[in-house]
Amino acid sequence: MSGHSHWSTIKRKKGAADAKRGQLFTRLAREIVIAARDGGGDPETNIRLQFAIDRAKSQNMPKDNIERAIKRGTGELKDGLVMEEIYYEGYAPHSIALIILCVTDNRNRSVSEVRHVLNRMGGTMADLGSVAWQFNRSSYFSFPLADHDADEIFELAVESGADDVVFDGGLVEIIGEVEVFKEISDRLKANSIVPEEAELRMIPNTELNIGKEETLQVFRVIEALEDLEDVQDVYSNLGLSEEMVTILEKA
Repeated sequence: MSGHSHWSTIKRKKGAADAKRGQLFTRLAREIVIAARDGGGDPETNIRLQFAIDRAKSQNMPKDNIERAIKRGTGELKDGLVMEEIYYEGYAPHSIALIILCVTDNRNRSVSEVRHVLNRMGGTMADLGSVAWQFNRSSYFSFPLADHDADEIFELAVESGADDVVFDGGLVEIIGEVEVFKEISDRLKANSIVPEEAELRMIPNTELNIGKEETLQVFRVIEALEDLEDVQDVYSNLGLSEEMVTILEKA
């Protein structure tokens, strides 16, 4: 299984923990707000919004919450909150690069909290651009191969403009430029394929593998960052083996 899939496994576990703490709805709502703000409130023409809504529905988010988030994003709901999407850059211990995505109405609060966690746990904030070059913002889709024909999936992905197609552990991953997100999504939908994950993701150019104890230390930093109210996602170039996934699932 690829590194992207490993992190997806951990993220699903994290999502379950978020739901228990009542944080999942907040993250889902913010994703809808930003999608509606950037692409409009019609999911038929805004594929990013459609997937955000689908994820919210899959977690049993109430319809009223979804509609309110859409209206907040389009400006129909004027409640004084202006949400913005901000990327911060930094390093965890052992030189692991981090991209921290925040969705916030107060960037001063966000940067202060992110800096505090990194400083407290042995990491550092980095200057703008000093980490980002190690990542590419990409369209990312994943779904089980199941009864689908691998050759047909590969052909579909390539014709959609994908840069990479990975078949690993019964899972299919399709990665491409940001601009081909809708094309890949439309092709999958036309072939009755429903992705488990479909998002714009910061994908590292290379992954860094470190020891077990060191990996656990970095993982705790990532968890602490993700626990911050304004943090939507944390991307890293930390490589994970299947053994480490098993360990981290129990952490």
